Amino acid sequence: MTGASAGPLVAVLDYGIGNLRSAQKALQHCGADARLTADPALVADAAAVVLPGVGAFGACMNALRSAGLEAVVHGAVASGRPFMGICVGMQMLFDGSAEDETASGLGVIEGSIEWISDQLPRPQMQWNQLDLLTADPMFDGLGERPWVYFVHSLHAVPTDPTVVAATCQYGGTVNAAFRHDNVFATQFHPEKSGQSGLEMLSNFVGQLQSITQATT
Repeated sequence: MTGASAGPLVAVLDYGIGNLRSAQKALQHCGADARLTADPALVADAAAVVLPGVGAFGACMNALRSAGLEAVVHGAVASGRPFMGICVGMQMLFDGSAEDETASGLGVIEGSIEWISDQLPRPQMQWNQLDLLTADPMFDGLGERPWVYFVHSLHAVPTDPTVVAATCQYGGTVNAAFRHDNVFATQFHPEKSGQSGLEMLSNFVGQLQSITQATT
């Protein structure tokens, strides 16, 4: 599927870093009217918001702020609408990162981004199996230990460990997914994770469709 669809409007935040369009296209494939945007008005109209990211934490935070999207993120989260962070987009939701201690994060989830173990090569650039810790609706239909794709050298360590929704093993336990109220975030890339990733994004879009039907 290409272009806009008749599905729920999802704003994929565009702050000029990396291949943000891959997340947009995957969401479109799953039935969303996903639009890459930096327009606060469009974000305000969206049923959900997605913050993707690749590259360095500090560079991504600087780009997000330069695009005027920091307050937009906080407003979207505070609205209670479904919000999803992906890879560095997930990391940006935390307070800060050991990768760049001069850059502050968004502080949506309390905690910090820490280096993964150096017992194995960094970055972890491979498929790995998730250990699901919660019965989150985002995991519906994925099976007990779904395979997903990672490219990262750091992971999030939240102040409240109960927000960790899934882990994987790579030289030790790596925190791989998080749930904090209306915010769901992943260290792995759902848009690059084959059927498991598409199933997860379809769950996200399906949730929006249910919300839309309930309010009409």
